[in-house]
Amino acid sequence: MKIKFVFALLAAALSLAACSAAATPVPTPTPDPFILQGQAVFNARCATCHALVPDTIIIGPSLNGIATRAETRVAGQDAEEYITLSILRPGDYVVEGFNNVMITNLAKEVTSEDMNALVAFLMTLK
Repeated sequence: MKIKFVFALLAAALSLAACSAAATPVPTPTPDPFILQGQAVFNARCATCHALVPDTIIIGPSLNGIATRAETRVAGQDAEEYITLSILRPGDYVVEGFNNVMITNLAKEVTSEDMNALVAFLMTLK
């Protein structure tokens, strides 16, 4: 009887050890430095007017999901082209229900690398 108890206890211990060994934590991906640069540009230059939360309006429309919406905004333009042009020529891309108040000289105020990083960051917002 004692042997059966020890055997059952050993089996339970091995079973628990096997379960805990299978629960290996999933590593967190390393953020892309270029995307982080774009996020910093967004936070410094765009976040005062554009939210990243759905259905939240500060002054301009929320940019949550912009990469997905941008794919279908203008026929013949892909999402990246639409986002880039809407930053460079915002008056040409005013979203219905919003005023044309976006700054028009952002490309002159940031480096081309920062502009490309900003577009890359916005392209992650699907």
